Amino acid sequence: MLRFLVRRLLQAIPTLLVLSILVFAWLRLLPGGPAGALLGEKATPAKLADLNRIMGLDQPIPVQYFKFLGRVTTGDFGSSLISGDSVLAELGRALPATIELAICALLLAIVFGIPLGYLAARYHGRLLDSATVLTTLVGVAVPVFFLGVLLKYVFAQKLGILPPSGRQDVTIDATHPTGFFVLDGILTGEFDAAWDAIKHLILPAIALASIPFAVIVRITRASVLDVQQEDFVRTAESKGLTAPVIRRRHVLRNALLPVSTTIGLQTGLLLAGAVLTEKVFNIPGLGYLLAQGIERRDYPRLQALLLLAALVYVLVNLLVDISYAIIDPRVRVR
Repeated sequence: MLRFLVRRLLQAIPTLLVLSILVFAWLRLLPGGPAGALLGEKATPAKLADLNRIMGLDQPIPVQYFKFLGRVTTGDFGSSLISGDSVLAELGRALPATIELAICALLLAIVFGIPLGYLAARYHGRLLDSATVLTTLVGVAVPVFFLGVLLKYVFAQKLGILPPSGRQDVTIDATHPTGFFVLDGILTGEFDAAWDAIKHLILPAIALASIPFAVIVRITRASVLDVQQEDFVRTAESKGLTAPVIRRRHVLRNALLPVSTTIGLQTGLLLAGAVLTEKVFNIPGLGYLLAQGIERRDYPRLQALLLLAALVYVLVNLLVDISYAIIDPRVRVR
């Protein structure tokens, strides 16, 4: 397993290098470039030339790239054009909010998606299966932002049982040593603050989980239906194994391989969905920063967010490979 893990880590290095080249090229190809974004409406040919010289943008492209790579590896992404703060500091403040939201959404999708997909396959062709297929179609078809607005209207405005926006009630004087509001409340013993943070997470997590939930259900259902027809399942039945043992050891375990891939892909896509979700629920996370950066052409912030998203995808794919090796030991041998 250790050799398998080291091999996957080594394979991730060239992937990250290629992604860094793409991000570097994208920033240079945008209209106006970084210097134009800094100067804005005050940009003149003379000022652009001076600023390009100061920023080193007049140097050969390979020299610019290696300097860019050196800054990135040391965590130097420059300062935000919007706030003037260090981009790394901005990411540090916003990252806990997005991670907290993404983890809650992913847990909802997995905890409810896999069992429902399995039950739909087990009762294939019955009412539960038909209802599950219809539910997943609605989950995929309804846009995240529309579902978010609908949830706010029903549960926050009409029923008044859940908060409509933010991460925590502003009247609560809570301590935040880590930035993860739920975890902070538990660590500091401020359980009222933790519970309030959980209530603020419920609606955005449901909205963000809608598409991953629907996809996981459908993939689990299809995978279980396929595995049930395999020869090794019929062999297990002929050997006299009980139905619960066959379902647990043979059907569900083998069906989880494509499901783990789907979960990995959906984890990466949660960052894209978080942009709309955080906007609707006014959560100051990475999605909120990305939306601001795009609107106001904050290139340093966009550069850092794109590289972070690429790193997340690489790490998620690594975790998917590890889960493959755990679920099916034959993967390690291959």
